[in-house]
Amino acid sequence: MERGARVGGEGQGDRGEWTEEKENHQEGEESMAMTMEHAFKDEQVPPWEEQVTVRSVVASLVLSAVFIFIVCKLNLTTGIIPSLNVAAGLLGFALIKAWTALLEKFGGTASYLLGMSARVASQADEGNTPINVKNLSLGWMIGFLFAVSFVGLFSIVPLRKMMILKYKLTYPSGTATAYLINSFHTPKGAKLAKKQVATLFYAFCGSFGSALFQWFFAAADGCGFGSIPTFGLQAYKQRFYFDFSATYVGVGMICPYMVNISLLFGAIISWGIMWPHIASKAGDWYSADLAKSSLHGLQGYRVFIAIATILGDGLFHFIYMLIVTARNFKAQKSGEEESESIVDYDEQKRTEYFLKDQIPNTVAIGGYVVLAAISIGVVPVIFPQLKWYHILVVYMIAPVMAFCNAYGCGLTDWSLASNYGKIAIIIFSSWVGLGHGGIIAGLASCGVMMSIVSTASDLMQDFKTGYLTLASPRSMFVSQVLGTAMGCVMSPLVFWFFYKAYAVGDPDSSYPAPYSLVYRGIALLGVEGISTLPKHCLALAIGFFAGAIVVNIITALLQKFETKWKIYRFIPSPMCMAIPFYLGGYFAIDMCVGSLILFVWQRVNKKKANDFAPAVASGMICGESLWGVPAAILSLAGLQAPICMKFW
Repeated sequence: MERGARVGGEGQGDRGEWTEEKENHQEGEESMAMTMEHAFKDEQVPPWEEQVTVRSVVASLVLSAVFIFIVCKLNLTTGIIPSLNVAAGLLGFALIKAWTALLEKFGGTASYLLGMSARVASQADEGNTPINVKNLSLGWMIGFLFAVSFVGLFSIVPLRKMMILKYKLTYPSGTATAYLINSFHTPKGAKLAKKQVATLFYAFCGSFGSALFQWFFAAADGCGFGSIPTFGLQAYKQRFYFDFSATYVGVGMICPYMVNISLLFGAIISWGIMWPHIASKAGDWYSADLAKSSLHGLQGYRVFIAIATILGDGLFHFIYMLIVTARNFKAQKSGEEESESIVDYDEQKRTEYFLKDQIPNTVAIGGYVVLAAISIGVVPVIFPQLKWYHILVVYMIAPVMAFCNAYGCGLTDWSLASNYGKIAIIIFSSWVGLGHGGIIAGLASCGVMMSIVSTASDLMQDFKTGYLTLASPRSMFVSQVLGTAMGCVMSPLVFWFFYKAYAVGDPDSSYPAPYSLVYRGIALLGVEGISTLPKHCLALAIGFFAGAIVVNIITALLQKFETKWKIYRFIPSPMCMAIPFYLGGYFAIDMCVGSLILFVWQRVNKKKANDFAPAVASGMICGESLWGVPAAILSLAGLQAPICMKFW
């Protein structure tokens, strides 16, 4: 990973978290800004053509495969994706010093695309008709990604100078990544980075070895260390147990404390209190003879209450971002003539290189129009349920959504791409209707919208990182195009590997892909309305929808006006609470164990914990996740583990 070279996209999930760690990174970057470019003023920055090298592309290909596999596993198990910037940065420093993250594509394969499949459709009695089901195929998935993934790259390019130079948006993850890269190239920073890489390697080996050892005891479903009733058999039946997953212990070490606590709190509310109570109402609130997967029964409460909570949280942040965006624009507009710009050496140097290799607006606008036209022609061929004018409407409103998402991400580090996608599901599924394939239409339009909106915020994060590391915007854009092309092929290939090796999408399998059923459930709401919900489900859903909004309002008010105790830091996140409603609490327990390890480590030696905990966590995630490759190969070959360890 080199200063002045392509450093890649963001590997975070749908919603980043502003943490004290990012604030510290930001403060560190600001202090470094006074001297960083002076330290490199005698070094020549290579032209943009030399920044995109063969070795960087090859290294990016290797590292993207590693992280795509990791993110695929995380998406198909719980759907929680931590920021993997540190892991990618450390591995990039070790492997030819370059990487490209292509992770955003897996939000689609594990959610809206999988939600189209017959396997997920069979879990609901409604909408399981041929016109509302599309069998997954490697060919059309790759074609669809190629048709929609490049358009978003051109949607936000004309605004890069305004976002980065005029409004000086922070983009916390991009700033933190740049800080990491810059620190690698100071003598002290490079030495620390090598130690971090070594620590990551040791953690990787330990995690991989642990996963290999556990495999020998998992000869069938329900066997292995993950089936140990850690807190008793009754708790195990309600999905409360520690499943010895190094992946989610590592994820817990990376995620903020309140994310993990929110997950556990949501699991206790749902699986500890609500679902047992609703289950006792079988025969009264819903038929006791329904299949376990029927949305008319207990499964309906789990799915639709989770959807309502997620939508409430998303609606609040959508409106909140619009308000923040409008207020900041107004403040910038009124103050731009009054303020004098004080430019230090570093800022002058960075601005010079940021403006050196321009991407003409005619290229950006023309590229958007041409690629949108191609997509308008291709997508209806892949999804006949969508007409050309549906896709045209998406591309007419998408740039506005992309701007809002990119601007909001610059202020808060929150990418709300999935929420814009959910809005598209409801609009287009209800527009097309159930009888004309509204479910598939809604899910496909979600993919188009998410592709544009997520790419816009990711690319602007990259521009911020490039600005702080003297990387050419043109080289970064070209690299993003190359990386997107690789992702359009590699992401479906890795997903297809999982899909064929495991029962992906089955709620009782190791890879339940929870968001696939959630996204399909949102489409069902769009085409059928609320009449199909079981008794009292609507009232509960409305209550949780409103509760999510109220909790967020309280949090925002406390964050704005309460400064002494910072109570807002201890308020659970409604969106995080909703995730275990469907899955259970086992992974939340794993992640809380990760938080506990980090908490104790910071109390013993805070500096070492801050320096090496991300490396340890990254190694744990990488090791166990990559064991899935040989495990899947063994499964495809029909080879099973020799021992079944099970408890009754």
